[in-house]
Amino acid sequence: MRAVQYVQVGQAPVVNDVPVPEPGPGQVLLKVTAAGVCHSDVAVMSWPADAFPFRLPLTLGHEAAGVVEAVGENVSAVAVGESVVVYGPWGCGACRECSRGMENYCARAEELGIHPPGLGAPGALAEYVLIDDQRHLVPIGDLDPVRTVPLTDAGLTPYHAIKRAQHNLYPGATAVVIGVGGLGHVAVQLLRAMTGATVVALDVREESLKLAEQIGAHHALRSDTQAPGAVRDLTGGAGANAVFDFVGAQATVELAAKAAAKDSSVNIVGIGGGALPVGFGAVPYGTAVETTYWGGRSELIELIDLARQGAVGVHVERYGIEQGPEVYERMEEGRIQGRAVVVP
Repeated sequence: MRAVQYVQVGQAPVVNDVPVPEPGPGQVLLKVTAAGVCHSDVAVMSWPADAFPFRLPLTLGHEAAGVVEAVGENVSAVAVGESVVVYGPWGCGACRECSRGMENYCARAEELGIHPPGLGAPGALAEYVLIDDQRHLVPIGDLDPVRTVPLTDAGLTPYHAIKRAQHNLYPGATAVVIGVGGLGHVAVQLLRAMTGATVVALDVREESLKLAEQIGAHHALRSDTQAPGAVRDLTGGAGANAVFDFVGAQATVELAAKAAAKDSSVNIVGIGGGALPVGFGAVPYGTAVETTYWGGRSELIELIDLARQGAVGVHVERYGIEQGPEVYERMEEGRIQGRAVVVP
């Protein structure tokens, strides 16, 4: 089968021929119908050789949708021919966090060498992908896998962050979304569907601001040094009750703190490397500064239900598997609008 692989540290990914895996006991083989491409992959491929934690070559892609092709022994939750998406952050399945469905916070995954597909385990940018356990599959029925697959990360991550901040998202509150990209444009929709807050979208790209307005942002403003003042003008001087930074660069986390109200939450979701000092007087009184990672299994099921109701949709660009390396180039250059999806 054809697969997009990261073969050598510091080199661009390539398309290779690799064997089709066979499912063992408890495992499920999917024929991939769609695979999302994420900026996290670019971050992984930027790590230096002495800090690279995964075995190479590595098939990329941690957003996966497919049709069940074959199952191993003791698999009964899904059947051959069923259309599913994959819950990506695999855990041990037995610790307190995993028992709550929050395998994204598994206490033992690193110790046991358990890695998500595309982030240590062979990923979905291939014609087939092997899934470790049936519990990581969520049936999607007749939903379009191409438009649904980004929800497994680009949707689940903001959904999880928004749920954590819902106590600050009451009717009349103000929520700021910094970065209307793959995750941020989903966050705008989720905030409109799940809360009564006024949604303010910030971005440096005009096309992203236009997209934000099209998908429901009440205000779309340029993300620059004037943005915190503009947010305070919109809120009578108070600031935003919840800020979601989907960039995470130093400039954006500082912007987030300046735009936040007292007794608010600043949620750093993006992996841009920025850091925000937390201490008395460093942020507005009562402000909680949080990081987040992916989301829970039950939350993915809830998100799929929202998609089925038409409450959330993902703007996608489709590519063939041979274009996989080119997609990462376009992503690094900021030329992807919404989410890139590879269709084998």
